[in-house]
Amino acid sequence: TAVAKSETQIHTHMCYCEFGDCMDAINRLDTDVNSIENARSSNSTINSFKEYGYKKELGPGTYDIHSPVVPSIEFISSKISSFLECFPPEKLFVNPDCGLKTRTWSETIDALYNMVAATKAIRASLPTK
Repeated sequence: TAVAKSETQIHTHMCYCEFGDCMDAINRLDTDVNSIENARSSNSTINSFKEYGYKKELGPGTYDIHSPVVPSIEFISSKISSFLECFPPEKLFVNPDCGLKTRTWSETIDALYNMVAATKAIRASLPTK
């Protein structure tokens, strides 16, 4: 990342580890945003970042992409609300858990549509600054 322009936002993705055991190393990464597996961990992943006092931006997964079940808007809204209990909205990125290559186009499009709708609903409910 040393040659990236300062205005370039650097993202990384991590999944399936005991994050609490390696938070110092994660914090030292030259990244702006860390997208993490979170959907299958009952929020224990995001809680590891909260307990550590992580100051960078974070993208915890909102739904399990390994399942063919398309998550409802309500389900994703609930996940986002739980993330907001750990981090302020300006520090959160909303994204699915990991990649989408295991899903069909129909499952992917429907799930992403619901994720965007849930995100818009949550944003509309936040206090304005």
